[in-house]
Amino acid sequence: MNRTERKLAAVPDWTPGETAFKYFKARPMLKRVRLARPVRLESGREFGPVTVAYETYGRLSPAKDNVILIPHALTGDSHCASHGPDDPEEGWWEPLVGPGRVFDTERFFIICSNVLGGCQGTTGPASYSPSGKPYGMRFPVITIRDMVRVQRMLLEHLGIDRVLLVAGGSMGGMQTLQWAVDYPEMVGAAIAIATPARASAQSIAYNEVGRQAIMLDPYWRGGDYYRYSEGPEAGLGVARMIGMITYQSDASMARKFGRRLMEGPRADIYDLATQFEVESYLHYQGRKLAKRFDANTYIYLTRALDLFDLGAGYGSLEAALERVQCPVMVYGMSSDILYPTYQQRELVDALTRVGKRAEYVELETDYGHDGFLIEFHRMEPDLRAFVDRVAEGR
Repeated sequence: MNRTERKLAAVPDWTPGETAFKYFKARPMLKRVRLARPVRLESGREFGPVTVAYETYGRLSPAKDNVILIPHALTGDSHCASHGPDDPEEGWWEPLVGPGRVFDTERFFIICSNVLGGCQGTTGPASYSPSGKPYGMRFPVITIRDMVRVQRMLLEHLGIDRVLLVAGGSMGGMQTLQWAVDYPEMVGAAIAIATPARASAQSIAYNEVGRQAIMLDPYWRGGDYYRYSEGPEAGLGVARMIGMITYQSDASMARKFGRRLMEGPRADIYDLATQFEVESYLHYQGRKLAKRFDANTYIYLTRALDLFDLGAGYGSLEAALERVQCPVMVYGMSSDILYPTYQQRELVDALTRVGKRAEYVELETDYGHDGFLIEFHRMEPDLRAFVDRVAEGR
């Protein structure tokens, strides 16, 4: 067992009471560490203490040269895949992470951490502050860069100074790009899926409607709802419904639901209680998220999405991309309405203009933005070819 693996083994189990979020799930293989120093946020504020929750897969090589970092998307967490009999629940990228898969745990050491501001083990709005009360809306505004800085501090704690690859989709793709720009000397390659170089007005608008749905819920209570039995579940549910619409496409909704009614052809269509299947689906997804995700976290993370701009702090997008030292694969979903493919093509064009190694792949799919969480078997050949080239140094 090397030094890093001894550190991993020494991380204590989750201590109850460190978060007020009632749906936090302490998984068997979840690790956590309290960072040794405060985080310097992009806003200029120092914030701490910060605890980071993460999971690892595979074994770290003696040379520590087989590390792959997988950042998660908006409502994801550190559980990107199962851990066999020790933790068999499937993760959000299960078909891509594991023995013999694209991110092969027999070759690579995979790290996936819950982001700063999250609600599944990493310090966020539901965490208890030094005052002894949950932060709530006293939590600082954070950015994608801040999330990446915390991940960098986690790797420093683990004694890892370089990663073979960073790969993620949507908000995970934003973190991937931020890694390649902010820490170019640490990144061997990057795969950014269904993500732009900066948030657009339309994506910001979607997020603002979702936040307003939460904040107008009478049980939100200005963000201080943790001590009450009822929180803004209805508002979070509506926010999720809006989000789910942006993750789909017209074709996928038409195929899955059409104009079918839940009650069938004999339903009274002039009764507002009668639901189309698509309505029922959205209500179900809203309730489902409200049972596993913190509403304040949703507010903070969607704001981080809005603030995302790779050029911020560097003068321009081109100046930021000049810093990139690694090959980049940019992957788009043809029917994505949240981050349309023109945004990925613009990113690749900008990388190419400044002389960087970039390739663009577009998947023809009806699944919209959610394609990167559904079309695993169709994405696999391109992803595997790129990962193999990176691993072999080609």
